[in-house]
Amino acid sequence: MFARILNLPNMLLFLSIFSLSTAGYAQAEISDTTKAIEEIKVMSYNIHHASPPSQPDAIDIDAIVRVIKAQDADLVALQEVDSGTERSGEGNQAAMIAERLNMYYYFSKAINFNGGEYGNAILSKYPIEEGSTHRLPNEPEAATEDRVMSTGKIRLPGGNEIIFASTHLDYKENSPSRVRQMKKLLEILIAMDQPVILAGDFNDVPDSETIKLLESAFQLTCSNCPPTFPVTEPVKAIDFIAYKHPQQKFRTKAHKVIDETYASDHRSVFAVIELLK
Repeated sequence: MFARILNLPNMLLFLSIFSLSTAGYAQAEISDTTKAIEEIKVMSYNIHHASPPSQPDAIDIDAIVRVIKAQDADLVALQEVDSGTERSGEGNQAAMIAERLNMYYYFSKAINFNGGEYGNAILSKYPIEEGSTHRLPNEPEAATEDRVMSTGKIRLPGGNEIIFASTHLDYKENSPSRVRQMKKLLEILIAMDQPVILAGDFNDVPDSETIKLLESAFQLTCSNCPPTFPVTEPVKAIDFIAYKHPQQKFRTKAHKVIDETYASDHRSVFAVIELLK
């Protein structure tokens, strides 16, 4: 089994517009796409470049795979993903994870880092169409990392299409860039006028201006959101899943934080979203 890059004309288009983002898949065949599904299992996971905090010199892709596989997620938003860096070794981590899970993937570079690239990714059991990378703004004087949002159009079994997005907002404490970034990503997603599921590490807590902006346009899958960071004895919720649907046909069925403390410095977030008829 192997990860296959999208056909050359499409890839050239992506490279010309979105700057070295990678799309592909590692799924040999797709299950029945004629029978409509009734729910979507979604995960958001900051994977800390697959370096377990207790083993800072190690890279353990299999540990990340086990966490995702245990929940049988349909869609996964990944953050802090390495591609060909010196610290993590050869290969794109999104592609390696997707291959072991038999999923499609799309990787978005946020920055050049350590001899390679570093950014976000989306994984999907179902085909990813029109994968895109959207650059997010920083405050003009902010000395911080560039950030992006990854989006892909997902064709669900039965023919419905949704937009799935993964993002990772600025990490600096009290950063004004997060609000700018949130405004920009909402502008992008609202303009799509399609059902959207957005997940990621927002680096802000539920009562912050950042998350209040998100809630002005999207529905979070949690109300009293359980903490996700740090991974041992977490004290704050900064990782979220949210959605919007033009016909109000999404509804939260379940939300939980996965009690796994080895694989990353964040706990992953998992939600089941119902598709209403």
